Amino acid sequence: MLVKTYAAAVQGISATLITIEVSCTKGIQFFLVGLPDIAVRESHERIISALQVNGLNFPRNRIVVNMAPADIRKEGSAYDLPLAIGILAAANELGADAPSKLEKIMLMGELSLDGSLQAVKGALPIAIKAREDGFEGLIVPKQNVREAAVVNNIDVYGAENIKEVIDFFSGKGELEKTVVNTREEFYARQQMFDFDFSEVRGQENVKRALEVAAAGGHNLIMIGPPGSGKSMMAKRLPSILPPFTLQEALETTKIHSVAGKVDRNTSLLAQRPFRSPHHTISDVAMVGGGAFPQPGEISLAHNGVLFLDELPEFNRSVLEVLRQPLEDRRIGISRARFAVDYPASFMLVASMNPCPCGYYNHPDRQCLCVPGSVQKYMNRISGPLLDRIDIQIEIVPVPFEKISEQRPAEPSAAIRERVIHAREIQNKRFENDEGTHCNAQMSSKQLHKYAVPDEAGLQMLKNAMLQLSLSARAYDRILKVSRTIADLEGAPDIRSNHLAEAIHYRNLDRETWGT
Repeated sequence: MLVKTYAAAVQGISATLITIEVSCTKGIQFFLVGLPDIAVRESHERIISALQVNGLNFPRNRIVVNMAPADIRKEGSAYDLPLAIGILAAANELGADAPSKLEKIMLMGELSLDGSLQAVKGALPIAIKAREDGFEGLIVPKQNVREAAVVNNIDVYGAENIKEVIDFFSGKGELEKTVVNTREEFYARQQMFDFDFSEVRGQENVKRALEVAAAGGHNLIMIGPPGSGKSMMAKRLPSILPPFTLQEALETTKIHSVAGKVDRNTSLLAQRPFRSPHHTISDVAMVGGGAFPQPGEISLAHNGVLFLDELPEFNRSVLEVLRQPLEDRRIGISRARFAVDYPASFMLVASMNPCPCGYYNHPDRQCLCVPGSVQKYMNRISGPLLDRIDIQIEIVPVPFEKISEQRPAEPSAAIRERVIHAREIQNKRFENDEGTHCNAQMSSKQLHKYAVPDEAGLQMLKNAMLQLSLSARAYDRILKVSRTIADLEGAPDIRSNHLAEAIHYRNLDRETWGT
């Protein structure tokens, strides 16, 4: 008897339909073809054990399993469930109605030796693919059911054990359909932040720089001595970013789903991601890839923040691979047989000490570094990477008078309102410019259209370019930041005060820095 079951292979952040054809005839042999990897081949032993524990026997027949299309490599253990159900159906162990049911339902799940189902990666893109291909239902492990149930117009069932799935197809039992009120849960969790700017005393100039960065989607670096609050304020940046749209949340959740980082109690991610990798991270872990390509930190930070603490301590090669994604907002990973493309539109926020000892330019403590070491320390970060960072802000320690203040600082909610208003102005400005959503993404052509300073501002900018020896890319960054500052004020044109503040945010470009 020939039976077909359906599964999906995740490639990038999308899924491809996999048809599992099972032929059961007389004989005692087992063949598995269709470019399966070792983990898929090992499913034979897991299936045998799972069936035996649940009172069933693996069919003693000649079984040939083909996983089509055969030119796509099948990886991982998520095919255990469709393989097991297909084998049982082909051996006529599930009843006469099972093959017709299998035509309408996609299955994914890893089997334990006792028959329980383990979570799989990529449940959300798999559910989207099942709906696109017209399937009526999807069966996944219980741990993935809320993630997959985000997709509408398809019935999503969660199973804890293969016995439940067998009973479902043989007509002896039912699986409970999972329904998630996606919109209600999504909007309810959007305001739940662990950190708030009301807890930060002083540092008003740094808060202002973070507000400008959030309003325009600009990359930012903070330079200051140890204990000045760099990491503390970076962790609070997501609390002032504009809330997710449903489309952004879905795209970001797909990436985290493929990486297996969606919590079992979560449907859609409601808050923008904040990724903070350690400085010992490798190139591949940062950009993604590997033998079986997975999203890296830059893709997991998509639509959110990538925070690099102690930037000069990162391997030079790791920092250099950031340059292309910062410009293109995508990362392509090529292998001999295939290529995958991951989105990587993130805000880069970095922090660093100003020198090896940490106290260069400190108001109270003397720098102990030998001459030339400050510049040598700064040279660990390449000029092209620094040029891609729009805002460079120095931080000094908060004085005791500010720390001991009992009056709470401005809360994140108030700052966020101003940021949202500025983003609304930008959304209206770029409504006809496909691919541009905020000022940081403006092209040179858009800069000449939307960020033109007046005569006084142009002269100020010319003087700054000459005195600070700024590059052409830094010139564009200043115009983008000044456009954002004007948007925060609701000003239609860029004025001199907007340019002056934007120039102030290019601290590291000054010739006197580190000398």
